[in-house]
Amino acid sequence: MHSFEVIHNRAAERKGGMGELNKLLPALPDRESVVALDESRFLAEMTRCIFQAGFVWRVVEQKWPDFEELFHGFDINAIMGMQPDEWEEIGQDTRIVRNRQKITSIRVNAQFIEESSLEFGGFARLIADWPEKNLIGLFDLLKRRGSRLGGNTGQRFLRNVGKDTFVLTPDVVACLRNGGLGISSYPTSRTDLTEIQDVFNQWHEETALSYTYLSRIAAYSIDSD
Repeated sequence: MHSFEVIHNRAAERKGGMGELNKLLPALPDRESVVALDESRFLAEMTRCIFQAGFVWRVVEQKWPDFEELFHGFDINAIMGMQPDEWEEIGQDTRIVRNRQKITSIRVNAQFIEESSLEFGGFARLIADWPEKNLIGLFDLLKRRGSRLGGNTGQRFLRNVGKDTFVLTPDVVACLRNGGLGISSYPTSRTDLTEIQDVFNQWHEETALSYTYLSRIAAYSIDSD
């Protein structure tokens, strides 16, 4: 693999200089902000990412206030207490995106959050304290115990709630492959993900940059994110 300096310089060149590149980077991830999040916000963001997957994001955003209303602000106890007839009514409500499988995922993920909270002393702490050197382990946990949280959906969820993480967008994968990493164009195997984690760990040690910044800069080196 290329050193990260090569990738960083290429990203800066494509974006008009290091200063312009830095302007594109988000605020640094903040562990304490993750710890402070209410569990309802984790479920809400899971749901948002799930409904955006394979769909027009703008439509989901336009309908989002109705999602919040119909799903009781994503309160975990309220979701777990919803009766079958209420779920049936929501599945036919035109105020939201009517995808029954995705709607069903909300209850499954509420249960996942509730169970994980009991197991780990709080869902927020589970996310905040998970070591960045093993992000692929957290990706796997979301996929196995949650619903529809595999692949980029789970990764986007983590970033959106403030977890320091890489996201394997097509541009990030292209950057890794261009740098000499022999992974698939759509890396999902344990072997590929382990190699990717190892590279990000090496880059982090080399630069002390957050995994979020490393991922963003890698994407910008391919000229989009």
